[in-house]
Amino acid sequence: MSRLNIMFLCSKNQWRSPTAEAIYRRDERVSVRSRGTAKAAVQTIRSDDIAWADVILVMEDKHRQRVLADFPGEAKFKPIYVLDIPDDYQFMDDELGELIRSAAEPIIERLRQSSLGPDR
Repeated sequence: MSRLNIMFLCSKNQWRSPTAEAIYRRDERVSVRSRGTAKAAVQTIRSDDIAWADVILVMEDKHRQRVLADFPGEAKFKPIYVLDIPDDYQFMDDELGELIRSAAEPIIERLRQSSLGPDR
C-alpha cells in the first residue's frame, strides 16, 4: 500500500512545518516534507514539491493564498487544507504538537479513505 504524500507548509519552515514533519516522519501511512512560503525560509516551496504532494497542509490561510498566487498552474487542482495554527510556538513545543495532530489527523484519515488515498 503506497503512502499519502503530505507537504506541511508555514512561513519560514523554522518551527511549525518542521514540527509537523517530525511528528509524522515515522508514520507508515504517509510520506512528509515541510517547506516555507517566504523567500528566506529554511527550505522554500518549489513547483516540484507541489507536484510531489498529494495534499498540502498549511498552517494559516495566508500560506494557502501564497501557494495559489505563486504556483497557479501547479496548485490549481491540488487539495490544500488550512490547519489554523498561529505562529506562537517553538519547534516541537508540546502544545504545537497537539494542535498539529488534532488538526491534521482527521484530514489524513479522510484522505486515506478517499480517492486521494493510497488505493487510488
